[in-house]
Amino acid sequence: MSTAREFQHIIRIAGTDLDGTLKLTHALSKINGVGITLANAITRKANINPNTRIGYITETDKTKIEDIITNPTKHGIPPYMLNRQKDQETGENLHQIGADLTLQTKTDIEEMKNLKSWRGFRHAYSLRVRGQHTRTTGRKGKAMGVKKKEAIKAKREAPT
Repeated sequence: MSTAREFQHIIRIAGTDLDGTLKLTHALSKINGVGITLANAITRKANINPNTRIGYITETDKTKIEDIITNPTKHGIPPYMLNRQKDQETGENLHQIGADLTLQTKTDIEEMKNLKSWRGFRHAYSLRVRGQHTRTTGRKGKAMGVKKKEAIKAKREAPT
């Protein structure tokens, strides 16, 4: 059990190892599925100073933070801060973190591909999904077009 005066260099919260030297809100935002805004809301609901280093928090504060992260709606965090609003399977407002969030995102993308929706088509062909221009940006792989020096050289060497 740690007390308020002991410093821990690495703290494990919600399955993620966090650097003890970071301030509380920035350390919580390192957890996959928790952003800066949600981290601020969590610290407010847990009644912990957001400027304290996470290495100095007590064991009771740690369990309180983990409980708020796993059940944010139970602690009064509004639904617009959750990352899974009106889930298609359950219809509830959920908040997923860590590997669950990654797996759910991959599942959603595969479902879009199977439905042959526009976003699924864009995902399947590795194109931009959110309306970005693709004429000049996002090029990857082999270069498109002709290199100018090689074209001039080939034109000179070509028999006429």
